[in-house]
Amino acid sequence: MTHTASAKRTRRSHHWRRDLVELAALFTAVAVADSIANMIVHGPDGPVLLVASAVALAGTALFHTWWARRHSHAPPAASDTGATAPGPLRSPLPGEAEDEGTALWRMRTTVRDEPGSLAALCTVLALHRVDILTLQTHPLGDGTVDEFLLRAPASVGPEVLTREAGAAGGRDTWIERADAHDLVDTPARVLSLATRTALDPAELPLALRQLLGRCSIQSVPVTTLTGRPTPDPVPAEGVLEETVMRLRDPSGGCITITRPYLPFTPTEFARARALVDLDTRLGPRIPLAQDVLTLPEGNEITLRRADLSDVPAARAMHDRCSRETLSLRYHGPVGDADRYLNHLLSPRFGRTLAAETASKRLVALGHLLWDGDECEVALLVEDDWQHRGIGGEMLGRLVTMAQETGCESVYAVTQSSNTAMVAAMRALGRPLDYQLEEGTLVITARLDVRQARAGLRSAHSAAPAHGLPPFPGH
Repeated sequence: MTHTASAKRTRRSHHWRRDLVELAALFTAVAVADSIANMIVHGPDGPVLLVASAVALAGTALFHTWWARRHSHAPPAASDTGATAPGPLRSPLPGEAEDEGTALWRMRTTVRDEPGSLAALCTVLALHRVDILTLQTHPLGDGTVDEFLLRAPASVGPEVLTREAGAAGGRDTWIERADAHDLVDTPARVLSLATRTALDPAELPLALRQLLGRCSIQSVPVTTLTGRPTPDPVPAEGVLEETVMRLRDPSGGCITITRPYLPFTPTEFARARALVDLDTRLGPRIPLAQDVLTLPEGNEITLRRADLSDVPAARAMHDRCSRETLSLRYHGPVGDADRYLNHLLSPRFGRTLAAETASKRLVALGHLLWDGDECEVALLVEDDWQHRGIGGEMLGRLVTMAQETGCESVYAVTQSSNTAMVAAMRALGRPLDYQLEEGTLVITARLDVRQARAGLRSAHSAAPAHGLPPFPGH
């Protein structure tokens, strides 16, 4: 209070001095002006000098006004300052993933759990004109894993981001290119995956992969094909071991998720376990959509999704198939064919289409089996219903399903003598690769990568409305 009052008194004491100085300057200016006016007016050319002075002053004022309007609002040229003129500051819209001058990156790094660590990392990114679009934090015991979605200039590559993150205190930094679907916020993406899982149990492995990124998922049944129990059961709460996650499969057995290049965080483990718990609570279910198709001879068949409830009907179809047909399909002893049905019809390993007659008799099965980044397709058509277009119809739908999940290729394992399967693969109209080893033929169909990614993005944004996509051209 004392210092404040003293400062106020000091300012008041200088007011009268300033007034005296201003009055003295005014009197001096008047005296000088009067002397100059008397000298000019009483001179021989006084009036002419006054008019000329007025015109000069008016011209100077007009020139200054024109010059100011022309140059005052223009930005300095890059050549004048020696710097590069910055680009437009408008942020791209959510649908604009990247333009010619920027790229999207996903970066994950671990920082110390202390105040200022995240701010230091953000400051370093800002110095390189890197825009942070989204940020997730995964708390750990000895630090925090920060996951960013970044829009960086094209000149700022992954090596620059890794180096700068390390300089700001980040460790175990991991970077990969991002895509437009990564712009969806995490809660919305998780809800979309949960909706897909609720509608179709076959979506659970795909949902886990899209939730956790690049990883391998293996479903181990509760018993092997020979009937032996699977050792080392998984506890109900699951197991998290650095880069391996083990969860109890709702249908029995274990779901093992492996990501060698990046350890799982407790947050990711909790999200994955929540998806599996949702599948467990909903129980067995299958999409009810089905299509009725008319064959060339006029008979009608129904195509629908199949699951474990169709095992008895599939075994009955096996009994009606010839040994040659079963041998072409299963590539092994015919007597072991029934053992594969529980695996093939389980939604945990893929999707299955069934063809049945009007009397509900099963006459064909088509399988789409998950295999990492690829999918395997397989067909079995009862002898009396072969060469009627059923296999080709089912194969086209299975390939469409594979592409909708973001798969880039599908393959079929058959025998070189299976001309019907070879013809069906050729009829897809896609690039094919052939590999023949000791009578076993592997035919791989390459799918359109852009369409596959577009299907993956659409699967993120909306859950499937039905489980039976239409066959192209049908």
